[in-house]
Order: sequence, then C-alpha cells, then structure tokens
Amino acid sequence: MTNHEQNPPPAGDTTAAPAVHAVFREAHLRFAVRGLEEIRPDQAYIRVDREDTVPLLTYLRDMGGYSHLSFFTAVDQIEEGVFELLYMLHNHNLTHDLGVIVRIPRDAENGTGGSDGAGCRADSIHHLWPAGETYQRELREMFGIDFPGSPRLHDDFALEGWEDIPPMRREFDTREYSERVYYARPGRETHDTRQHMKEKLYPSEAETW
Repeated sequence: MTNHEQNPPPAGDTTAAPAVHAVFREAHLRFAVRGLEEIRPDQAYIRVDREDTVPLLTYLRDMGGYSHLSFFTAVDQIEEGVFELLYMLHNHNLTHDLGVIVRIPRDAENGTGGSDGAGCRADSIHHLWPAGETYQRELREMFGIDFPGSPRLHDDFALEGWEDIPPMRREFDTREYSERVYYARPGRETHDTRQHMKEKLYPSEAETW
C-alpha cells in the first residue's frame, strides 16, 4: 500500500496522483521497483535495483512522460557501505517530479576496492540525457563513482590535478587536508568563529559574555 493510499488527499484536491500511480503500477510490473513515497502532491520517490536502473529510466522517459532530467546526484551512506544515487525526473504534462533512488556499493564488491572508489560503478545514462555526461563527470571526480562508457569521464571537471581521495566521500578529512596543503600566513590571527562573529555583530554586549 502506498503512502497516498494510506493517507488519501483531502476532498477537492486536484493532484496528478492517479496518473502518477498508473505510471508506478506499470513500472512495478516491469522492473524491480519498490515503494512510492509521496512527499507532496507534485513530488514522489521510488527505489529500484541497480540492474534495472537504465531500463526503468528509459521507460519513465519514453512511456511515463518523465522526459526531463532535473539533476543527478549521490549521497554517501558510509555507515551502510553504499552510495545512494538520486535521479530527479520531471514530467511537464503532470507538473510532477519523480526521484529514482538506487543503492550501489561504495567500493569493489570483491573486497579489493579502497577509499579511492576503485570498483564503485553504475551504468551510464549519457545516452538518455546529454546532461547525464556532465553529472557523471562530477560524480566520478567528487565521489569516485565510475560510469563505464560515459564520454570524457576522466577529464578534469572541477578539480585540476587532484591526487587525493574524492573529496565528497565522507572519510575525506577537509581539515587535515587544509592543514597539510595550505601553509599558515605569518601574522595572521586565528579566532573562534562563534566568538569572533559575536564581537563583530554585537560589540556593545562583549562585556556580558
């Protein structure tokens, strides 16, 4: 039972729910799709197994009306040893956003992958949406996720000459990296951020702290 069926919309609510549910039911029959989580009338999320990702996205684009890729990003669930990939699609006719969530291992499934993301991979979507190429270059650089066959995947995107682990992986220590790479400028003072902002914003109250 979907969230929408458990909590039906109030009387008079003219949402696109019936059409969205029809797309979901068909996708559920064709692919390994789970759950329809409706955040609000114009936004919902579904989950799918990794091997069905591209077939599902193709169906949603060509048959479900979700023709626009709004964005594609990842969330590092380091405690569970996975990345969650989020493909956010938009249906212009229904004015509806649908997020497709896919979980992939953070490292090689045979245990040989390290913190550089070796072996962490997902199927490319560059043939479905041209923008997918750009999103995948960013995810490869920032998270270490490989998308075999994606054009220019290993070209520098935002980080030129980067030789450390991907900086959006949660084991990356930003403070340690900054202290190791950037030298302290002579004569520069270091302030506690909270105290410094209080002194700048409320100087008349400094004596009461």
